Amino acid sequence: MDKSTFRPIQSQPIATQRLQQKKSNQVNGNSFSFHFQQAIQENNKLVLSKHAKDRLEQRGIHISENRWEQIEGKVQEAKKLGIKDSLVLLDNAALIVSAKNNTVITAMDRQEATSQIFTNINGTIVLE
Repeated sequence: MDKSTFRPIQSQPIATQRLQQKKSNQVNGNSFSFHFQQAIQENNKLVLSKHAKDRLEQRGIHISENRWEQIEGKVQEAKKLGIKDSLVLLDNAALIVSAKNNTVITAMDRQEATSQIFTNINGTIVLE
């Protein structure tokens, strides 16, 4: 046998190498389930439309991070019930939210909201 064509036998069976690679990927966050869960969590985040962001700033409406998480949770519940567009009433604000697109469409303070007629919504979320 010619030494130039000799190749050493792998030190570990291929199945063991694949298992080690899988564990390495999971540790590094490269597993499918990790990416899938991350995508689901990002998909549940509400996005502010430019209009809604401008309205919040113009009216000086501040919503805490904790409150946003509550709103996101309730919007996801509403979405599961088939709600597409909802009115979200807070103690200091009213938001129109597209549950279908996870987007806050517009915002107003509660005083302004009392004189409004809301159309094209099929659900209301009250968080006071």
